[in-house]
Amino acid sequence: MKALYIAASGMMAQELNVEVTSNNIANMRTTGFKKQRVDFQDLLYQDMRRVGSQASDSGNVLPTGVQVGSGVRTAATPRIMSQGTLSSTEKETDVAVKGEGMFRILLPDGRTAYTRDGSFELNNSGQLVTADGYSVDPAITVPANAANFTINAQGVVQVTVGNATTPTTIGQIQLARFVNKSGLEAIGNNLFLETGSSGAPQVANPGDEGYGTLLQKQLEAANVNSVTEISDLIAAQRAYEMNSRVIRAADEMMSSTVSPK
Repeated sequence: MKALYIAASGMMAQELNVEVTSNNIANMRTTGFKKQRVDFQDLLYQDMRRVGSQASDSGNVLPTGVQVGSGVRTAATPRIMSQGTLSSTEKETDVAVKGEGMFRILLPDGRTAYTRDGSFELNNSGQLVTADGYSVDPAITVPANAANFTINAQGVVQVTVGNATTPTTIGQIQLARFVNKSGLEAIGNNLFLETGSSGAPQVANPGDEGYGTLLQKQLEAANVNSVTEISDLIAAQRAYEMNSRVIRAADEMMSSTVSPK
């Protein structure tokens, strides 16, 4: 009975839906996290009577026909790259992007990764790095005798060195944009990699046309709405239950057919 397989595909689809939703909820407090959703598509149809075919020798054409679907499949789990809420941290190495753009991060293997997580630190060499020790690209190194570390809206990094009365520029933070942000590959640790679907990165300074600005001592929260996620979770659970009932109903119908009178 096809209903068994159709309902099974629905249960597997909703199981994945719950997994994606649970990951969104789990990362509600993850800095710069971007939530995902699940897109579904119906599977191939079997034509019992093809629509538009000739219905009789007299040339009558079927106006609708008879088609039976074979279930559902997961088409994609696109990432929603909308802006998260900005919050103050009072930590001078924390930076948030307000608007378009991602920080560039140099990985140990030489690849460049991208992130919206601006919770940076200074390593033992005074270099601006991520929580995992990956360097911000281009590299920014703060002198040991520096004070008054500042990052302005355009990404210019300045410090006051020694007894100087005027600040010294020590670096420039840049941002990268992509034609298709949802095409980036998430690799964990709040990092993304360029793919053929995302397109090549377009790098510029914060505040340039089409690029966001930077806010020091602030961080971007996850763009996860708890109410929406709980509603989606309940809907997925109900859909799963309904598909399981279809399986039970199909089983009962089969049992009635094969059971002796």
